[in-house]
Amino acid sequence: MRRLIRSLAVMVAMAGPLAAQEDVEVGTGAVLRGLDKMTGQRVDVTVPSGSAAMIGRLSVTMWECRYPEGNPAGDAFAFMTITEPAKSPDPIFSGWMVASSPALNALDHFRFDIWVLSCTTS
Repeated sequence: MRRLIRSLAVMVAMAGPLAAQEDVEVGTGAVLRGLDKMTGQRVDVTVPSGSAAMIGRLSVTMWECRYPEGNPAGDAFAFMTITEPAKSPDPIFSGWMVASSPALNALDHFRFDIWVLSCTTS
C-alpha cells in the first residue's frame, strides 16, 4: 500500500511540470543582438532560419526560433550554432538560447556577446 501511495505521489509531482509547458509556434527566424565588449558597439541582426549572419568576427547560423503560441512578442528561444571562422570551423557555441534568460546558456567569448531578442514571423 505504501508503495502505491509513493508511486501516486511521484506521478502527481511529475504531472505539474508537464502541465506547465506551453504550446509553441515556430518563427521564420530570429532577431539577435551582438555586443563587441571592447568597443561597446552593439548591433541587431535579423537571421532567417537555416541562414547565417556575421556579427563581428563570429558567424551565427540560426536553425530554429520558437515562441509561445499566439504570442510572437513572448519569450523567444532559438537554436543556433556560432563559429569563429578565422580561428576554427568548430563551433564555439551550439544550443538553445532563451531571450528572457540569456545567461542560462550563454556564449562564452572574450570579445563578443550574442543573445536572442525575439522570433520573426514573416
